[in-house]
Formats: sequence, structure tokens, C-alpha cells
Amino acid sequence: MSASSEPSVSAEPTSSTGGSGGRPTIMATRGVVSSGHYLATQIGLDILKRGGNAMDAAAAVGFALAVLKPHQNGIGGEVPMLVYSREQERVWAVSGNGPAPREATLERFLGMGLEIIPGDGFLPAIVSPAVSTWITLLEHFGTMKLADVLSPAVALAEDGLPMYDVVSAMIGETADRFRADWPWSAEVFLPGGRVPEPGSLWKQPRWAATFRKLLDAEAGGRDRESGLRAAHDAFYRGGIARNIVRFCRGTAIRDASGRKHTGLLSEEDFHGFKARVEEPVRATYRGIDVFKCGPWTQGPVLLQTLNLLEGFDLRAMGHNSPQYIHTVVECMKLAYADREYYYGDPDFAHVPLDRLLSKGYARERARLVDSGEASLLLRPGGYPPAEASDIRDVAPGAASAGRSPSPADGDTTKLEVIDARGNMVSATPSGGWLMSSPVVPDVGFPLGTRGQMFSLRDGHPNRLEPGKRPRSTLTPSLALKDGKPYLSFGSPGGDCQDQWALEFFLNVVEFGMSLQQAVEAPTFWTLHFPGSFYPRTAEPGSLKAEGRIGSSVLEELAGRGHRVETLADWAGGNTLAACIDPASGIRHAAASPRLEPAYAAGW
Repeated sequence: MSASSEPSVSAEPTSSTGGSGGRPTIMATRGVVSSGHYLATQIGLDILKRGGNAMDAAAAVGFALAVLKPHQNGIGGEVPMLVYSREQERVWAVSGNGPAPREATLERFLGMGLEIIPGDGFLPAIVSPAVSTWITLLEHFGTMKLADVLSPAVALAEDGLPMYDVVSAMIGETADRFRADWPWSAEVFLPGGRVPEPGSLWKQPRWAATFRKLLDAEAGGRDRESGLRAAHDAFYRGGIARNIVRFCRGTAIRDASGRKHTGLLSEEDFHGFKARVEEPVRATYRGIDVFKCGPWTQGPVLLQTLNLLEGFDLRAMGHNSPQYIHTVVECMKLAYADREYYYGDPDFAHVPLDRLLSKGYARERARLVDSGEASLLLRPGGYPPAEASDIRDVAPGAASAGRSPSPADGDTTKLEVIDARGNMVSATPSGGWLMSSPVVPDVGFPLGTRGQMFSLRDGHPNRLEPGKRPRSTLTPSLALKDGKPYLSFGSPGGDCQDQWALEFFLNVVEFGMSLQQAVEAPTFWTLHFPGSFYPRTAEPGSLKAEGRIGSSVLEELAGRGHRVETLADWAGGNTLAACIDPASGIRHAAASPRLEPAYAAGW
């Protein structure tokens, strides 16, 4: 290990016009928004212009993304988030993960003959947390009514939105299943029995009708607060929850296990749910405080990796040099090994974060990094090294070759918002994908399948338990510099989210890139550890890399024992980001060109 001399890091965004992807770094003085779709970004910016704060804008963007990107997120899905409140001068986490049903016991699943929870259908369905999460954000931090932030999304659903290539293709890939097994989805996603063509107008009237029920309930409230509570109850204690439960408990759906199962959700599960505002976890890297959601997500792996890397002089190695990539990947492997052995919902499992996030533990673990050889073992702290295949939850006969960094049947989207006062929101909407669960006919949207991330091994911190949150991959990021709001960032991409977010952060902090340069820089990642999604496969020693990194670099890495796979030039990280320049106060925002509809804008 090469000891670092703690170099002085300015961590200031430059004013470069961006990278080579053809997009500029957005700069503005009043506020910035970056999201997975340009229409959602515009909706968020409109909220800021109308006097809403970053939290109001984030809710509007989130609701819009559920309509605009049904292959990447939905109202039946999840949305962990981090919030910096300028008024309180502190960061909060909002738990956007729903719990397992009360009937979802380990004994019940094992009694079905399951070795792993299927990734589709109704068995992995958890309580849908997104609506509660957005309403909770408004209650605690917002200034506007639900009608102000939800109405633009309702208009998109009612009046229609332009169908675009990616969604059309995803519907086309799933159309046969819709027609054969999910007629309720066919009614929504195959209007007139056909796949919607790119450029056509696509409407979702059932989705809009469901959310008009929330607006009607809010309108009956005495004031803003009681209206928000009434809207929340309309979803979780009224006919919407009742219809979801009736359908999933009364309809058997064939899933990845090859058998048909009904769901386990009950009305009581919905009645008892409310998203929570919680303490985040944090680590300091070269004087910058980085915040993540707790171990009910994979977020602490980014903090653990930063602690490990702080002992190396990354800048001296050179950006994306063989030594740099080797060091970052080997440190990520160590952090992800701890994820597998230690992370889970802290309400149910003891997660020793004080130790895992300590600088002393990082120094001890960093000694395991061999500067010349890649490790092929999973090496969690406090446990003997293991082959990944010895501990993973893997479906019998499941092949690992070709596994994608994100779930095969869906992905995730992202949003970052900073307002004029310096409030910041980083949120990661996902789940409720159109491809992994059928549309509930009376409400118009699919349910989330995040329960597939639970372990069926007794004693595991992420084992299935009633009322427990699955340890998800969804992981927003915020950073403060000198106690002031600085960076909001993150990436879609399943298990790779914190790998790509880490690379972005280092691009800015260590190598002085502008936000747009940092999101466009070539990325790399590993699937060395057990995957979070069905079928939970692992690729020990793997190193995936965009071709732009260069053949000579990748050949040297292969010589160190990395199992290198060169992919397309723009195949990797899809980071979105926003920041406040500490010197000028100017807001910056960027969006990766790898996600075609993702755009940043400022005011």
C-alpha cells in the first residue's frame, strides 16, 4: 500500500463545457435539476420557478418519472432518498424501501420448496413505498400541496406522452408474456393489441384515475398537512390498497420458479406502512463529508470503499491507469464482501457500522490489496475468505455468464435537485417495472418485486422476515464541504450503482473534472460478489470495462489476474449529478449521455 500524503484537494467544479458526449455542464444561479427524462427535468424546473423548494421539485420529478419511464420505475416501486435541509443544516435519509408482508416467513417460503425468491410475479412483492415516500418528503420538508407536484404527472398520463424507442422496445420484448399470461398488462401497454410505436401518443388513463383519487382526498383536508395525510390514507388505507391486495391474493401468476403463486400482501400490511425520516450514515474523504442511506441499502459500500482508498495516492497513479483501476476494483471487492456478510435492515439485524466505517478498520483491510495481483476470493472482515459460490443464494443450474449489472427485467432511474437556498435532494426511484409483475387492473400499475433481494438462509442479516425491508441496491448520495451543501449524485445500475457513483466522485475530487466530464468519463465495474437480483449469480475476478479505457490498459489488468471483458465504449455508468460551487455559489448539473432521455437543466 502506498501511503498518501493527504494532498490538497480543491474539489471545485470547473467551468468546462463538458466531456466528449456533446452535452455541456449546466450552470445556473437559482436552481438545477438532473433526471432520467428531459420532460421530468422540465417539470422540476417549473416547480422551482413557481416558488417550490428542492423537495417539492423532487416529488414532482419523481411522480413524472413513474409515468415516463415505466421500464425503470413505477408507483408500485421504491425510492430511497437523501435530503439536505438548509433550514436545519443537516442531511436526512427518507426510507423509500417497503417491508415484506406479515405472512412472508422463512418457513413459508422454504415450505414451497424454494431455494431462492423468484425475481418476478407476486411472491417478491412488498408494500409499495413510493407514494408514502413522496408524501413524507412533502410533509417534513416541502412547501407545496400534493396537487401542485402530482398534477403534471397526471396530465402526462391523461393527455399522453410521446412514446420513445427504449420503452417501445421493452414493451415489445415482453408483449408475448402480456398476451399469454398478463392480459391486464396487455390492456395498458398494448393499446389496440399492438406495441406502441416510437413517436406515437401513449396514454395511461387508469394510472391517472388512481391518482386523481389522491387529489380528491387531499382536497377534503382542512389544511396542507391534513390534506397530505388524507391523500396518504387514500392509497394505504382505502380502495387502492384493497384492490391491490384482492388482485394479488386472488390471482396466481407463474414466476421464475416455474410455478404459479399468489401474493402474500394484506390490507393490514398497507394500513401499517408509513415512510420514515432517518439518520443517514456518513464518512469523510479528504475533508468532504459523504452521506448515504443505511444498510437497508447497499449505500455504505461506497463509504467503506472511500475509507479504503484514502490510504492510496490515487492522483499520482493517474486517472484510469492500470494501477488506479486495479486499486479501486480491489477495494470495491472488499467493501462488497462486507455487504454480503453484514448488511440488512438494522431494525432486525445488528450491523456493526461503527466498526465497518472506522478508519482503523479500513487501514487494516487495505493491507489485503495486492498491488500486482487480483483477488478471486470473497474476503469479508472477520470471516475466512470464501469462494463466492460457497455463500451465494443461487438458483440451481443458474448460469452466471453474461449477467448484467442491473436486473435483467428492469433497471432504475435517478434525480438530483438543488434550489436557490441550497436545499438538495438525491433520490433513486426504481421497481414496479412493467416487465416483472402484471398490472393490477383496478389501479393501472404493476407492483414492485424488491423482495427477491431477501436471503432464504436462516441467520443471514438480510434473511426474509415479516415487516423487514430488503437490503436494496438503491443508493443516492450527498456530500457536504466545510459543512455546506456541495454534491448530489448517483447512478442507476443495480449492484454497480455505488461503483459508478464512486468513480464519478473520484473524477471530481481527485482529478478536478467538471460534472459533465466526470459523468462521461470511461467506467469500469466488477460482478465479483453475489448479485442482489435473481438468480443471484457471481463472477469472481470479473472486470468489465468500457472500450474507451484502452486495450493496453486492459491487457495489463488481465496480466494481473483480472478476468477482463471489454464492452462498448458507452456501456457503463449512467451517473446524474448536481453541485454548488463553494467559491461562487453557482449551481452545476450534469447527465450522462448513456441514458438518452436523461437531461439536466438550470434556472
